[in-house]
Amino acid sequence: MSVHTSSLPCQGQTVCVTGAGGFIASWIVKLLLEKGYSVKGTVRNPADPKNSHLRELEGAQERLTLCKADILDYESVKEAIQGCDGVFHTACPVTDDPYVFFKFGFDDFVLQYLKDKVMEPAVNGTKNVIMAAAEAKVRRVVFTSSIGTVYMDPNRSPDVVVDESCWSDLEYCKNTKNWYCYGKTVAEQDAWDVARNKGVDLVVVNPVVVLGPLLQPTVNASILHILKYLTGSAKTYANAVQAYVHVRDVAVAHILVFETPSASGRYICFEKMLHRGEVVEILAKFFPEYPIPTKCSDEKNPRKQNYKLTNQKIKDLGIEFVPVKQCLYETVKSLQEKGILPIPKHVEDSVNIQ
Repeated sequence: MSVHTSSLPCQGQTVCVTGAGGFIASWIVKLLLEKGYSVKGTVRNPADPKNSHLRELEGAQERLTLCKADILDYESVKEAIQGCDGVFHTACPVTDDPYVFFKFGFDDFVLQYLKDKVMEPAVNGTKNVIMAAAEAKVRRVVFTSSIGTVYMDPNRSPDVVVDESCWSDLEYCKNTKNWYCYGKTVAEQDAWDVARNKGVDLVVVNPVVVLGPLLQPTVNASILHILKYLTGSAKTYANAVQAYVHVRDVAVAHILVFETPSASGRYICFEKMLHRGEVVEILAKFFPEYPIPTKCSDEKNPRKQNYKLTNQKIKDLGIEFVPVKQCLYETVKSLQEKGILPIPKHVEDSVNIQ
């Protein structure tokens, strides 16, 4: 279906989305096109079939250009950003095989691999994007960071409300070999430093675990977080708490902070925090046909309690979050529709997600 651009509010504005084929980025591209933006999406290989879903988006034929770029190659990044009014930097190098987390666990070999393949490229790639944005004189850069840059602090009192002023403790991340949080924290801190030095207007979105319908054909790491409970590969659930958010809401948040002149600083993006036990209970209620675990892996210690996390800053911009129950439901339905998760025979879809 073609789009009549004459009636679209953002016609004439061009923005760049790095790592355009990713889970969050695909949704950002989708919503930007719906609003009338022209989009330059960076991908490693525009001809790769795994990027074909982007070309099928409404408005893509008229206003989407896929640019061959690697965020570690400054010249390719510079070329993609040239002529853009804004940049959405979502690209973050991750292991090509997200199943590595579940096949091998977090042993020293895997952690070192993540350090080399995730941490250092994330830092250097982000610097390239900010510097290229400065050179192109874009209006604003919106950077996809993570809650991992915010909450990892062993010295934080349980009474403290975690907000945008909080930062993860780098030494703690290093000592616990949490290279993902370490790399994301260093990358975000470096982004702020480079942006200040180069005079770039930077705004950061810090999402939690992102779920919801997949536009891309491949399974990403956050979706595996739920998929493992449905396939039988996870026999127990962890004694842990996690905050969740719908992928569309994350995309909306990115565009909202780009379009709101007064937006500044960081924005924590989540709907609700749940214990893993609550997650499996919700999944079991909606999808009892799957072998969802009912036992906690840690039955000796008390059940972990939610820490205090606020999303007030992003809510003040007018966002209304999809409830986490609906988010979990839509995630599983999407996995079924894409054939990633088999649908057991004789199952009727008569679920009330309220």
